[in-house]
Amino acid sequence: MATIQDVAKAAGVSPMTVSNVINHHPHVKSSTRAKVVKAMEELDYRVNHAARNLRAGRTFTIGLAVPEFDRPYWGHFATRVIEEAAAHNLRVLVEQTGRSKENEINALALSRNRMYDGLILSTVGLSAGDANMLRVDYPVVILGERIFSGPVDHVAMDNVEGAKAATAHLIERGCRRIAAVMGPMGAEPDASSLRYAGYQQALAAAGIEVDPSLHVTINEFTLRGGREAVDRLIESGIHFDGLFCATDTIALGALRALHEAKLHVPVDVKVIGFDNLMEGEYSIPSLTTVDPDSAEMARTAVNLLVRRISGDSPLQGPTEFVSPARVIARESTAVGR
Repeated sequence: MATIQDVAKAAGVSPMTVSNVINHHPHVKSSTRAKVVKAMEELDYRVNHAARNLRAGRTFTIGLAVPEFDRPYWGHFATRVIEEAAAHNLRVLVEQTGRSKENEINALALSRNRMYDGLILSTVGLSAGDANMLRVDYPVVILGERIFSGPVDHVAMDNVEGAKAATAHLIERGCRRIAAVMGPMGAEPDASSLRYAGYQQALAAAGIEVDPSLHVTINEFTLRGGREAVDRLIESGIHFDGLFCATDTIALGALRALHEAKLHVPVDVKVIGFDNLMEGEYSIPSLTTVDPDSAEMARTAVNLLVRRISGDSPLQGPTEFVSPARVIARESTAVGR
């Protein structure tokens, strides 16, 4: 591969002159510029952008580390981040952490080694006790429920209020036996525990007693998980007329199980999900959902990172942004036939 020195020798000029031509310096004579350009073409010289970025202390690349990409929500979210970053002339490198604390720490290490100018990290493995790991000298924005009020910018969705609105929506449409399909709940706050808390609050506000038998736990937020959860409910003989699922993916699997059991949605059971996935618009029936406004979350995360990277409009202390959630009513919770 030809170097600046090779071009300089072929054009009979100094390497500094070649650099001035590459960087469009206005004081280079047109005849000299022409000689340099001709030499670059003959030698098939290509500018080493990586080296230039390293010298400038910038890569013009940000990292996005999320738990998994085989879940529709994270695929859609990554697309929105890439679109927002492109508006700032930034590229995005994406990686999957697999909900592993070790992998999340490795993502932080890549930024520390200047592979990225900044990092957007969904924290699932890291917890409040690991907050000091985020005290780094490069920009980081965290996503999710973990490490709230930590040392870096944080973007989250309003899980509790969104779940509360979802359950209230079912109650308003006549449901009184509302099943909740959630993931395992540990000591640290997560999507399942926060959404289940919102579900409980809505029941209490309506004077409906929480029935533990209506709480179904699944290990994975998948279509199969949703289908199997409803199969278990039906096989147990427990009556339910409403179903709140922790995600739309679970809810879409649940719709399949209800159809196979010859239970009509929304006549026999009304169903609501969470995430506002595009797929829910095209299911039969179309799926009522909670929209956490992931587009605004992606926009906010990228903008916070850009401001931290550029320093043009400095921020005072960590910023916490919680995106408001709203119910989008569709056929799966309609009243009447």
